[in-house]
Amino acid sequence: MQNNFISSLPCLRVYENGESIDQQDSIIKEERIALYLNGTKILSTMSIPQDQDAHSIGFLLSEGVIESVADIIKVEIVDDGLRVNVDAKINEENLVNLYREKTLTSGCCVGVTGNFEGKIIEKFVASQVRVPIEMIWKTLGYFYEENDLFNQTGCVHKAMLVDAKGEIIQQAFDVGRHNAIDKVVGKARLNHDDLSKSVLFVSGRLSLEMMIKTAMHDIPIVVSRAATTQLAIQSAQKLGITLVGFAREGRCNIYTHKSRIIL
Repeated sequence: MQNNFISSLPCLRVYENGESIDQQDSIIKEERIALYLNGTKILSTMSIPQDQDAHSIGFLLSEGVIESVADIIKVEIVDDGLRVNVDAKINEENLVNLYREKTLTSGCCVGVTGNFEGKIIEKFVASQVRVPIEMIWKTLGYFYEENDLFNQTGCVHKAMLVDAKGEIIQQAFDVGRHNAIDKVVGKARLNHDDLSKSVLFVSGRLSLEMMIKTAMHDIPIVVSRAATTQLAIQSAQKLGITLVGFAREGRCNIYTHKSRIIL
């Protein structure tokens, strides 16, 4: 199924020694996908047309527009996968914030979020879960091995939720790291998975809005191979999230709430 998101296009591969070869390259496809909420189009996203329903629900829950999966009436993917219709009970104030308080995020595909203030960043993840550092090393070992889209194209991010033993809960892929997180939490929430004792592994760098998304779903631990920003660390500390960055090659940096990691 993943091959539906890959095109084979010609390119000229050039080498430093002066050689060049005409060849076919695997290129990821992205599409403009429209999100309609209660019959009204609220935004479009550029993403891989995979798990579009979970992506939409994850985004709306992350922004507080939908407060619970119990508030969802119907979700359907239409128009050859390029439109998602969501009918749900919504928080009108947070929906208005999406338009009133536009903030350009530091995403690889520039994202927009509105709900950076108020009750969303007043959350605190109080989970008492603790995981051994060995689980992190083990999970990192197969996190990157099981990414066929990246192996073929080098152009997608991955997000994966595991439990305290390292067993996979859900995983998702997209060209945008924010999209990948919204997809994986959307899949988990639609499946009624308990995320209060989960660990989120992501392939991209960690920034403020990533921590807000994590807190909105009560995820206590986030691990990334990449770097983190100062605001991500500050917000993780305030939100009660254990933030682990530069997790690679047998080392990692634990920035906040270190007691959750058993060394």
